[in-house]
Amino acid sequence: MLALSLGVAWLLLAPLSLWLLVRGTNGERAGAIVTLALLEGGTIAMNAVLQPSAPAPPPAAAHALPPAPTSCDARAPVPESAKVGREVVLSWTAAPRECGTADVVVRAKDRKLLVWLYESPAGQGRATTLTLSDRKSYTLPVRIHDGVAALVIPLHGKAGYVPIDGRSGRQIPKSVNSASPAAR
Repeated sequence: MLALSLGVAWLLLAPLSLWLLVRGTNGERAGAIVTLALLEGGTIAMNAVLQPSAPAPPPAAAHALPPAPTSCDARAPVPESAKVGREVVLSWTAAPRECGTADVVVRAKDRKLLVWLYESPAGQGRATTLTLSDRKSYTLPVRIHDGVAALVIPLHGKAGYVPIDGRSGRQIPKSVNSASPAAR
């Protein structure tokens, strides 16, 4: 009953208060502002007091459907080879359910290029947990060709970096195949 009374008060007093704000005297304007403030305060207080008696039941369809499978498996691939030029092309053996994108964190230190990779289904990336203040984070497409996954990291600046796996600290071997799957 309180909600109904408050709703009727809004319907009657709000237009009257707005009209008095425009056409009324200074005293009427002050009264209109106080009335609107009390109506708003009452609405906020009533909203805080009212608690739902029971949580709403989930829709019936939610129980009937199995959970949707993820499009790929979240994992941290280890680059097996790298081709360095104006861009770095990292490649590794593709997994059966390889993701289409990867979160890549890059940190240039001296002539070393530290690289961390993490693949996850869309919308579940870990770029925020991998990123530190002196690193740059990218979400890049992963290309798959003949069982080899690859991605291209654009370099802005000088070439000649030595790619290093950020997790292990080991240098990523140079690619022996000049035709990379990412370039196709």
